[in-house]
Amino acid sequence: MRVILGIIVVGLVAFVGALAYAMRYDEIEPLAAPPAASTFSREQLELGERMAGMGDCDVCHTRPNGEPFAGGLPLPTPFGTIYVTNITPDPETGIGTWSLEAFKRAMREGVDREGEYLYPAFPYNHFTLATDKDIEAIYAYIMARVRPVKYEAPENKMPFPFNIRLGVAGWNFLFLKQGEYKPDATKSAEWNRGAYLVEGLGHCGACHSPLNFIGAQKGGDNKFGGGDAEGWHIPALNHRTPAPIAWTKEALVNYLFDGYDKQHGITAGPMTPVINHLNVQKEDDVYAIAEYIASFQPKSDAAATEKALAWANEREWNPDPAYVPKFEDPQMQRGAEVFKSVCANCHKRGGQPAPLGITSTVNMPDPRNVLRITMEGIRPPRGARDHSMPQFSQSLRDEDLVALMYFVRKQYTTKPAWDGVADYIHEIRNPVAH
Repeated sequence: MRVILGIIVVGLVAFVGALAYAMRYDEIEPLAAPPAASTFSREQLELGERMAGMGDCDVCHTRPNGEPFAGGLPLPTPFGTIYVTNITPDPETGIGTWSLEAFKRAMREGVDREGEYLYPAFPYNHFTLATDKDIEAIYAYIMARVRPVKYEAPENKMPFPFNIRLGVAGWNFLFLKQGEYKPDATKSAEWNRGAYLVEGLGHCGACHSPLNFIGAQKGGDNKFGGGDAEGWHIPALNHRTPAPIAWTKEALVNYLFDGYDKQHGITAGPMTPVINHLNVQKEDDVYAIAEYIASFQPKSDAAATEKALAWANEREWNPDPAYVPKFEDPQMQRGAEVFKSVCANCHKRGGQPAPLGITSTVNMPDPRNVLRITMEGIRPPRGARDHSMPQFSQSLRDEDLVALMYFVRKQYTTKPAWDGVADYIHEIRNPVAH
């Protein structure tokens, strides 16, 4: 009995302690009005604009056809749908009454001005690495240069127990490591700058790393091992990269600035707005990001690159307009006919796009990205406007798309056919409402 009572007492003490730990945040006094623009220097505002772009703040905080930074974008998670908040300097519905202290706490600890926990869909576990200078500059930019918008985002649709924000305290205890980025003395200054941007404001691992069962990024060998976002497969940036040709630093710079590299192809999907922000960053910062990411990639090999290019070019579509391929496999034949009718005009030997066989997209573990590009088209980033692609969702039937995916995978890779293509098509045609 004494043992049982002792266990109960210890449990109660632990519970009370955990509750006190979770409820330790108080409300920070609101400002009477947003700070005046004259409070901030031009240099600070320009830095803030770049760093807000590095963090892609407007990408998540802007709903489709909504005002920039005004929130309302639905973020589906395994735990429910989160509606992103308004971070314009509107005093009533935005963060116009937030002091710099409140803003820093949100960025570093994931707690808002009122003392409420923010869900880690907001990547404060990355932003905590940012310097005071960069966080202060972002605050200045939002307060002085973002137009205030009166808009209240919808309520989150989080079932019990995920709708209890105090539970986030446990997540933070396990996964939030506070503190600015600490440089690695064994690495170059450029590598460290890249690490600071990628791991911090850039929060690249939030999409490019797989998550565990409670939504935290996996580390170790899984770091940058690929993930999922907005119905797209996000490719690995480490040794698991699907790219047949290793990414060099130079190729990464091309891709990060413009969204296109001749040995890897064009960006699409959720990466496009990221590229648009990187396109206007300082060159030194983009080179630093490339230096850091390249350190996770397999080493480039000239002979292997030449071999991959030769194979991909050999598999390219014959540009002769009279060319009609013949295959014994009926699904392959049907896919080839679909390809000839809608794809071969551009995707052919000597054409403008990169050879399909060297693109990461057709070498990915599932067909989602190829399907989305085919069905939704490509609206290229600002640095590669001549690499657009029309959408074919209306002109191609489901069975045409299934055959096309079979042909593309078999013609342009040595990997096995994709499974579940029809199911992916159904998901893309019938998105879940949030």
